[in-house]
Amino acid sequence: MNHPPLLADIRAAAERIRPYAHRTPALTCAALDRLAGARLFFKCENFQKVGAFKFRGACNTVMSLSPEEAARGVATHSSGNHAQALALAAKIRGIPAHIVMPRTSPAVKKAAVEGYGATITFCEPTLQAREEILAKVVEATGATFVHPYNDYRVIAGQGTAALELLEAVPELEIIMTPVGGGGLLSGTALTVSYLSPQTRVIAAEPAGADDACRSLQEGRILPSVNPKTIADGLLTSLGDKTFPIIQQHVERIVTVGEEAIIAAMRLVWERMKIVIEPSSAVPLAALWEKKLDVEGKRVGIILSGGNVDLGKLPWPG
Repeated sequence: MNHPPLLADIRAAAERIRPYAHRTPALTCAALDRLAGARLFFKCENFQKVGAFKFRGACNTVMSLSPEEAARGVATHSSGNHAQALALAAKIRGIPAHIVMPRTSPAVKKAAVEGYGATITFCEPTLQAREEILAKVVEATGATFVHPYNDYRVIAGQGTAALELLEAVPELEIIMTPVGGGGLLSGTALTVSYLSPQTRVIAAEPAGADDACRSLQEGRILPSVNPKTIADGLLTSLGDKTFPIIQQHVERIVTVGEEAIIAAMRLVWERMKIVIEPSSAVPLAALWEKKLDVEGKRVGIILSGGNVDLGKLPWPG
């Protein structure tokens, strides 16, 4: 796909992934409503396959490959949810997946990717090393590179979460997502612009990794430099495909502190009895820090994932 996804592309993605991806629930919590002073609707992508929204984009991309492309497999560099998502999507289609991972990746993530049948090539933990090794893998195998977010097929797939949310919960006044590379945010923003243009799209990111907020203010992509946050899914910079969509369709990006992220994460665990990772808690943290006025409003929040190392929880045992 060589253009930003149209509504038809997002609907086609929804049909393409329907046999494989979960249609995740939109949950509510009266206790959190009272604390926020708003009606909150949580789209639970922590219940998605591989525990994150990333499966949507990876699955859409893998299932849209031609038979010739598919036969050569897919490749990416990732140490996180995208690696698992692409590996599983490839396994479902029965094609090879080649994942370049930093040698410092957690053992649990290595095991998950291997468990889906992917071939892992390890590299030094730098972006340059990841890209150089990936280029060699692609050259040797002929595999299709599937970027974690800067790919219109991936963006269309991520947009299906908002499509389901808008179908399940009418008349939302605000929809919020976290933002790292911008795949989920740009897909959400496009879907909302097509189906519910009166709904405001607002993103949140950690103050310690605020490159998306600064990029939107500056009008150009400012790369993420030494980001420091517990929300390890939000460390990447925006891409040249995600940024223009965000510029056009996202009202604003707010930033939040680490303490608020941890508090919001713990609240969801305690009050909703569901497991979310720190990145998922960032939009909710923005409400606790009163970064936007949601009093009396209907707010949709996409909980991006639930992959958290239970041995490293950010609160006392």
